[in-house]
Amino acid sequence: MASLTRQMATFFESSRFAVVGASTDKKKFGNRVLCWYIDHQKPVTPVHPKEREIEGIAAIPSLADLTGEPTDVSVSVITPPAVTKGVLEQGVAKGITKFWLQPGAEFPGWQAFADEHKVLVIAQGPCVLRDAKL
Repeated sequence: MASLTRQMATFFESSRFAVVGASTDKKKFGNRVLCWYIDHQKPVTPVHPKEREIEGIAAIPSLADLTGEPTDVSVSVITPPAVTKGVLEQGVAKGITKFWLQPGAEFPGWQAFADEHKVLVIAQGPCVLRDAKL
């Protein structure tokens, strides 16, 4: 397995990003992570099943609704573990290959899932707010 530094470099090679679990509540990590991408001038799409706009950016209800080349998108996931596996399954079905599970989003078996589907999954502690190196 590649070092965390190399995994993060690969994650940030994408030209587009999505935040699943984006929130309109500025106190929640889903909003804070979305704002991190905005503050770092990264093209980002918020993903939320009900909200149509977050932080002035049009939101989509699911990764299935993402347009453009899926292999050029990296996805930050801020969802409960019970939801996260479905998010990854949806992303893989779409052709997305790079995911960052923010702390607390990991589900049992995430590493086996990553290995089976040959996708990059950053997990088990690193947080984009604290650890991202651009």
